[in-house]
Amino acid sequence: MKFFLDTANIDEIKRISKLGLVDGVTTNPSIIAKEGRNFEEVIKEICSIVEGPVSAEVIGLKATEMIKEGREIAKWAPNVIVKIPMTEEGLEAVYTLEAENIKTNVTLVFSVAQGLMAAKAGASFISPFVGRIDDIGEDGMKLIKNLRQTLVNYEFKSEIITASIRTIGHLEQAAIAGADIATIPGSLLPKLWKHPLTDNGIEQFLNDWKSVTDKENN
Repeated sequence: MKFFLDTANIDEIKRISKLGLVDGVTTNPSIIAKEGRNFEEVIKEICSIVEGPVSAEVIGLKATEMIKEGREIAKWAPNVIVKIPMTEEGLEAVYTLEAENIKTNVTLVFSVAQGLMAAKAGASFISPFVGRIDDIGEDGMKLIKNLRQTLVNYEFKSEIITASIRTIGHLEQAAIAGADIATIPGSLLPKLWKHPLTDNGIEQFLNDWKSVTDKENN
């Protein structure tokens, strides 16, 4: 499974990249706004740090607007991906851009039907939002499992990005379900490598070593 950081914070991206855990980055207008910087400038800088895909979202709602924005965004870096919302207009934009070899990431997917439409339109990536589905009392991970099976059934090449991940359980279940990618917010990532038994084990090892060295010094 590939890990995409869900952030636009440059320091965070650099820090996690040193661990070999960053396969790509996803952003959206809200994330970019938090950085208080120019959208294009931030995306270009991220693309210079990360070798993998970096998603940059369009703002327009009409297909013509999204296509125009997508073509411009695609010029920013060879690894930039045009992020497009799941709408009728969005599907038209995806179909057009992918035909021009501009990779797209269809976002705000909440059903197998939507994911199937994105795949048929040729989307390189499909982003189901599991956390938001859980928020309305439904099972977000069931969508990942069913969408994975649907894409396998018909041999679609679109990669599933499990988005809106909020817990370790979300990540683990997405991996088990066969999702290609997980988007992980920086706040969640440290929890993935920490465990109280690991901390206890390190403490015990240090205490045991101290007792050995104390005996040798007496």
